Parts: sequence; C-alpha cells; structure tokens
Amino acid sequence: MANAPKTKKNKAPPYVAPESASDLSHLSARKRLEQTEFLMSAPTFKLCPADIGYEVAFAGRSNAGKSSAINVLTNQRQLARSSKTPGRTQMINFFSIGNEEARLVDLPGYGYAAVPEKMKLVWQTELEEYLVSRESLAGLVLMMDSRHPLKFFDEQMLRWAKDGELPVHVLLTKADKFKYGPAKNILLQTKRELEKLDLHFSIQLFSSLKKEGIEELAEVMGRWLHIDGQSTEQ
Repeated sequence: MANAPKTKKNKAPPYVAPESASDLSHLSARKRLEQTEFLMSAPTFKLCPADIGYEVAFAGRSNAGKSSAINVLTNQRQLARSSKTPGRTQMINFFSIGNEEARLVDLPGYGYAAVPEKMKLVWQTELEEYLVSRESLAGLVLMMDSRHPLKFFDEQMLRWAKDGELPVHVLLTKADKFKYGPAKNILLQTKRELEKLDLHFSIQLFSSLKKEGIEELAEVMGRWLHIDGQSTEQ
C-alpha cells in the first residue's frame, strides 16, 4: 500500500439520480439503505461494474464483523453472507441501493492468519487496485474489532486513505463485548491514537448484536452516497 499515489487523477462526476429512483427520494438514508439488493460479485478489479455514480466500500480484517454490520445496516438477515472460515471470501461484492448508481461494496477481508501467504498477496493486489483506481469510490468504512483496534494493516489502510484524500469512517465493532463505560474509553483511546498518528477520521462504536450505532453510520453513508434527501448539486 506504500506505493499508492497521492491523489486520484479524476474526481467522480456529480451524481444525478435516475428517474427510476425518484420514488425513493423522500426516504431517509436509513430507509434507502433498506432497499439494498445484491448486484454482482467480481473476482478481479477489471470485472467490477461500470465506474459511475457513487459507492461506499466496507473493509476490515476477516473477523471484524463486516457481514453482520452490512446485514444490520440494511435490515436484511442474509444480504451479506459470511464464510464459515474467515478470510475465504475472495470476491468484491457489489450491492445496489435503490439503483445501480448508488452502491455498497463488501471488500474481501484481510489479515487472517489461516489464509496462505500467496493468496493474501493476490487479494491485497486486487484490493489496492480497487482503492487506488476506482473513481466512484466516495468513502471507506473501515471496520475494527473494538477489542483489537488499529492493527498493522488497519493503519496502512488509513495512511493510504489520507494520502489519497479518501474519506474514512472507522467502525469499532462488537462494542457489546463491553459495558458502556469501558466501551466509551476504548472509543476515546482509539480517537487519541488516530490523532497521534495524524489520522483525523470520524469514528464510532457499533454493535450488530444490539443494533447500536446504525443511525450514525447511515447518516455518514447518506452524505457520501447522496441519498440523505438533500440536494446533490455541487
């Protein structure tokens, strides 16, 4: 990831919702996200759907709870399916949010020890190409297990995002493992660590089990995807 360019060559063009999505424009971002449907899976970056509109990608270690968070966020029990063996999912999975020009992307998990090193390198190459080259990428939701935040590759992802001027929202998952006080302390401690690293990204606690933090995440995604009911003119 250290060789990623400083900025993307072009910014994604302003998104104009197609007429087919007009009947969803009155819905809140959270309700719009509940309209999410599976679009396609791409085994390589070159086979991704057309690079138009806006999309938000979910990334994180293979055991960070990505699939659970996506399912809770969209209020669908099995929209994103998790493998019985963490780290085995190799596809870039795309989901449309009411129309194909607003998308949620589930990226392959990284950093799981059980995956052969050669396979991890292949996945990392595809992940890097997607993050560097995808013009419609409007933001990255980086998920970290709240019990083990800011692992090596998490920090690498954040540093690249800063260099590439890509917005990031950090999700500290599995917050239900802690009582309220300790969970807040972890949030504040991680915030301080990010500031020390000069990585000034938004961050929140999240629990798929208790369905906590959904509104805050939906609000962030609504702004990035231009589905928050506000004008999309720039």
